[in-house]
This record gives sequence, structure tokens and C-alpha cells, in this order.
Amino acid sequence: MNAFDPWPPVPDGHPFGLANLPFGVFSHPAVGGGARRIGVAVGDRVLDVAPVLDGAVFAASTLDPFLARGRATWSETRARLTERLTDPHYQGSVSPHLLPAAEVTLHRPFTVGDYVDFYCSLDHASNVGRIFRPDAEPLLPNWRHLPVGYHGRAGTVVVSGTPVVRPCGQRRPSGAEAPTYGPSVRLDIEAEVAFVVGVGSSLGEPVPIEAFADRVFGVVLLNDWSARDIQAWEYQPLGPFLGKSFATSISPWVVPLEALEAARVDGPAQDPAPLPYLRRAEPWGLDLSIEVALNGEVVSRPPFATMYWTPDQMLAHMTVNGASTRTGDLYASGTVSGPEPGQRGSLIELTWNGAEPLMLGDGTTRSFLEDGDTVTLSATAPAAGGGRLSLGEVTGTVRPARPGGR
Repeated sequence: MNAFDPWPPVPDGHPFGLANLPFGVFSHPAVGGGARRIGVAVGDRVLDVAPVLDGAVFAASTLDPFLARGRATWSETRARLTERLTDPHYQGSVSPHLLPAAEVTLHRPFTVGDYVDFYCSLDHASNVGRIFRPDAEPLLPNWRHLPVGYHGRAGTVVVSGTPVVRPCGQRRPSGAEAPTYGPSVRLDIEAEVAFVVGVGSSLGEPVPIEAFADRVFGVVLLNDWSARDIQAWEYQPLGPFLGKSFATSISPWVVPLEALEAARVDGPAQDPAPLPYLRRAEPWGLDLSIEVALNGEVVSRPPFATMYWTPDQMLAHMTVNGASTRTGDLYASGTVSGPEPGQRGSLIELTWNGAEPLMLGDGTTRSFLEDGDTVTLSATAPAAGGGRLSLGEVTGTVRPARPGGR
């Protein structure tokens, strides 16, 4: 930059503008010897935070120490960054640390301690119930009383861009009495929104619903890749296991909750009324508009505002038994689906379990994913002061199964 460059260094209305300031971890061959560093997305650039803001917490190679500092530090840091990116007094000292985003490599931004996946969309749960229990009530008796969820595998949560190898496992073909082993032939995606815990809780200490914003730092997009044939054979009676644990992709930028104030909405009315520990203290529904693209073609636009259970309720339920949480714990919403066919966040719904294949613009069809397919989830939200901000993207390409097993 020079004296004639504009300041602030981002145009009004940019989805990674000053109303956003998401955090991530990057590397650049010419900065710090290529080591991982904390960055903030500013327009088409990435700000190297450590030289701009004092404090050892910003010199780390992961967001973990910053996340653990808590809400006051998170808010103060956003205010300091905004000042340095708007006050011309700081232009000379900040400009050298704004790197072209195209030149950096983005990494998984935090250590995932535990990973929990919920099942919070009424439309998704109803669709799945109609597919598999067409002659029965779509929702099981507990669904409207608690946010159903399961513990996933933290070690296979990967950053956007990581290839997804088609999993192998047991699956029982339709009409067969015994299972066979081999690559999944019903590989699916689930468009989800996930929440990153900043301040953990102690064993035996439930997190009350009103403490949500004190505990959770921000939001990422998440694709919960799912092998439906492996899942269908294994999940009874204990639930998802190998059909889910092979890969879960997240977006590289963590959007702070504070950036989403303009996106907050009341969640849907709940009937019956939840038990007291699940009764909402504040409106923590989020008006997020998601797009699902398959090989570059948008095939669905799920609306997160329709989610029956909201993230504050998810956290309260996840800890009500005294389960502890840690900095970096990740919990996801489950598939986001809306009431319209074009708002379904998984292929099992979009194709009605393969019975109604998708017709793509190139003339091909898909019931489930094929090797070489690339899936990209993106999302935007209303921004403070108008316009929209971006939650970035999470993308993954399916690679062929690797030999192994018998």
C-alpha cells in the first residue's frame, strides 16, 4: 500500500468487510518462515494479527489461546482491530501486514476437542422420517422435547479443501440377508452450521442457556459427509458410527457471534414448551442463507432461520448432565433443511433416497455422490449497518476408495 491507497482497505458492502472480521489460521512462505499464524479476513486480504495487536495470544499457531480468553477479550479485540483498520493514523503500521488472500494457505483454525452433531431441523427430521417410515409418524416421540444428537469423531474434522476419500465398510444390499464389504455407494453430504466453544466448563457443571454467548466464540460452516448405506446397516440400536466418522469438513474462517447481531431472530415456536433448562432466554435463531453447490451448480438453498432447536438450546442440552466442555469443542446443528424441495440440505432428501435423481446442468444425474464430485457450502447473513457478510465456504472433493479390508 501507499499513501494513495484507500483506507479502510476494504470497500463498503464487501462480505468480508469491517462488520465481519472473521478469525482463522494461515501461512505464507514470506511471513514467519511459513509458520502458521493467526489472521483476520479483511476484504480480499488477510491481516497478520500478531504484528498489529500486542499480546502473546496472537503469536500462537492456533486460535486456542485467544478463544480461551473469553467474551470480554473477544469484544475488545474486535474493537481494536476495527480502530486500526479505520483510523488513518494506523495506516502506515497496518498496511504491510495485509496480505493478498490468494497468496496464503488456510489451515484448521483451532484444535477440535470434542465434536457433537445434532439433528435440529424439523423439516429434515420430518423428511427422513417420511422416507424410512412412510406409514408412521415422521418424528419419534422424543424429538420435540430435546435436541437429539450424538458424539462424533474430533480427529477427522478437517479444513475446507481437504479431499474426502470414499469410505469402505459393511453395507447390506436391498433384499440381501447378509452384509457385504466395500466402498460406500450412497455417499452423501449434510449442510450444517457449527458452533465453536471458547470458554470451557468443568465436569459436573451444566452450562445454563443464558450463558451461551459467554461460552461460544463463533460459527463455522460444516459438511457432515455421510455414507448412507454403511449408516443404515450399523446405526440400530446405538446410532451413527462408521457411516459418519470418516470425514467432517469445516470452513476456515470463524465468524464471531458478535458479528452476527443483525442476523439474530426468534427461533420457531416450540410445542410442547421445552423443559425449563431449554427455555430460551434470548433470541438465538440466526438468519443465515446457505447455498449447496455440486460441481459448481447450486442445487439447494437451505435457510438456517427455520431450525427448530437453536444453538443456545443445543449447548444447554449438551451439558445438562454435567458433561464438561473444552476450548475448541465443536457442535453442529445437523442438516439444515427448509420446507420447500429446493431447500433440502442433503442428497438423501433432494433425491428422496435416490428415487428422484437430480438432473444437473451438464445433463448428468446424481442420486448420491460420485468420485470426482466437488461439493461447496457457502452462506451469508445480514450485516450490521446493512448489506450482508459471508461465512466463507467449505469445500471437498470425493476421491476413490483406497484398497483395504476384505
